[in-house]
Amino acid sequence: MKDFIAYCGLDCETCEARIATVNHDDDLRRKVAKLWSELNGVEITPEMIHCTGCRIPGVKTPYCESLCPIRRCAQERDCTTCGNCGEMPRCEKLGRIVANNPEVLKNLQG
Repeated sequence: MKDFIAYCGLDCETCEARIATVNHDDDLRRKVAKLWSELNGVEITPEMIHCTGCRIPGVKTPYCESLCPIRRCAQERDCTTCGNCGEMPRCEKLGRIVANNPEVLKNLQG
């Protein structure tokens, strides 16, 4: 499995927050902060858009670092990703991600 596949199966290599971080792209940080603020109904500032990847050592967005229930669950269960968890097929937390992005299942099986 690629290191940049998040616990939930999202591909961190394609995440604009990670791209902005590794490229030191403040314009992209502003764009992502604005979009994520609108999508989530909370204020997200460009300063919060710093992430190296969910399972990669380094900085994380505040949500990924301490609020993401999937990341917390996988770490508590000592799972590399949700694909290593026996409860994956019936997991409600992961189901919300799958509903918006069915591609994650393929990533979790890889």
